[in-house]
Amino acid sequence: MVENPDPSRRFRRLSALLVAAALLGAGRSHAADTADAPAAAAKAAPAKPASYAQEIEAWRQDRFKGLKDENGWFTLVGLFWLDEGENRFGSDPRGKVILPEKVPAVAGTLVRKGDVVTAKVEPGVVVTVDGQPVTEPLELKVDASGKPTVLHLGSVSFFVIKRGDRVGVRVKDSQSPALAAFHGLDYFPVAPAWHVAARFEPYTPPKKIPIANILGQVADEPSPGAVVFDWQGKTYRLDALSGGDDGSLFLIFADQTNGKETYGAGRFLDAPAPKDGKVRVDFNTAYNPPCAFTAFATCPLPPAQNRLALRVEAGEKKYGEGHAPVH
Repeated sequence: MVENPDPSRRFRRLSALLVAAALLGAGRSHAADTADAPAAAAKAAPAKPASYAQEIEAWRQDRFKGLKDENGWFTLVGLFWLDEGENRFGSDPRGKVILPEKVPAVAGTLVRKGDVVTAKVEPGVVVTVDGQPVTEPLELKVDASGKPTVLHLGSVSFFVIKRGDRVGVRVKDSQSPALAAFHGLDYFPVAPAWHVAARFEPYTPPKKIPIANILGQVADEPSPGAVVFDWQGKTYRLDALSGGDDGSLFLIFADQTNGKETYGAGRFLDAPAPKDGKVRVDFNTAYNPPCAFTAFATCPLPPAQNRLALRVEAGEKKYGEGHAPVH
């Protein structure tokens, strides 16, 4: 699943990789990790400079609110891969799923049988789902199902994710220090020239393209078509992924600012559904994948054909120094 900056809004329809999207609420979110609501779709038509700048500023404010949300990527505090059989969870560092110290040392056990995970809570420990205490063994829905079962212990929550053949637990804390320390993002100056009119070349049927994630897993994902645009006398193309049932597009791309001004592993970009073979692509709304903010995300990487031999000096810049992924 593609991780997108906005998990509270949308899961991307991809096999478990990512989004996300989602997106915090990143980014899709693809995400997905839920990603997964779009950070913002590219605008349908060019606007006057003053109003266009206001639109981008509104997009940035929405992006900030998504990341600052108590369910956003900055609340991630752990990612643990489950073994077959019993996996103890609690604050005891000798357990398999290690929760923050505010949680009892042994809060319960997660029993994995293949892709099925059942939670068993220790007597006297209050774990809730949708506000109701868990008093009997409970089979948990994973994120790949569209809406995972989220278990809560005060400000701490966790749920099961599936990435390829790996099944794990993602832990969040709405009172995490990283969330408290987040005060905003840096951007390139708004550049209307990077709000480009592109052509959409559909793949009929959709073409399968390999998408790798930071765990080293690779899955063939359907691409509905390519976004083709001209920049300074040269033509560039990006293979798109589906952005949703509305026909919108999701782009994972790299460019020559990566590792310098922007996040080293590339950025995400949402675009509206193509119309009459055309689509507006707004690089001013390019945004960081969740892995730019946390080591506990499983983001997809740009495919080789989406690595642009140019500098895209638009959109979101890197946040801090990025994070090494937890495998």
